[in-house]
Amino acid sequence: MRFTRYFLDLNICETPSMTTLQIRPATPEDTDLILQFVRELAIYEKAESEVLATPEHVQRTLFCPSPKVFGLICLDGDTPVGFAVYFFNYSTWQGRHGLYLEDLYVSPKHRGLGAGKALLRHLAQIAVEHDCGRFEWSVLDWNTPAIEFYDSLGARPQSEWIRYRLTGQGLLDLARS
Repeated sequence: MRFTRYFLDLNICETPSMTTLQIRPATPEDTDLILQFVRELAIYEKAESEVLATPEHVQRTLFCPSPKVFGLICLDGDTPVGFAVYFFNYSTWQGRHGLYLEDLYVSPKHRGLGAGKALLRHLAQIAVEHDCGRFEWSVLDWNTPAIEFYDSLGARPQSEWIRYRLTGQGLLDLARS
C-alpha cells in the first residue's frame, strides 16, 4: 500500500454551514466509541489485524493530564457518526506548527450528510486558531472516493514525499544501536 500525503492551504477551506451536525471534543466517556470507529476504519482499510489499541491506550494518550493527541466526535443530533484524531507537528521551514490529521472516519451509513467535510472544516479552524502554517494528512492510494473528496476541497497531494515508518523490532533495533 502506498500513502499519499495531502496538504491543505488554510486560506481556501470554506464549506457551507452544517445545521444538524455537531462537533465536540472527545471525552473519556468516548473511549469505546473511538475504538469502535478505529476498528471500522481498519476494516475499511483492510488492516483490522493491525489494530492494537485498547481502552487503556486511549485513556493514557488522549485523556491524560497533558495530551499530545486530540480527538473530535461528530454527531448528527445525538447519534455519533464519525471521529477525527489529530496532533500538532512543526515545520522548520515555516517556523510554525502544523496540524496533522491521523484519522478521519465517518460510518458508511452516515456518509453523505457532510460529516467528513464538517470535521475537516472544524480541524482547519483549529489550525487557523493555533496559527498553524499547514494542515496535512495521508490517504491510501486506492481510496479513490477520499482522494476525489480531498481534491474537491482544494487539498493538494504531496507526491514528492515518501513516508517512512519504523515499528516493532526495527524500532527497537535502531533505539538500541
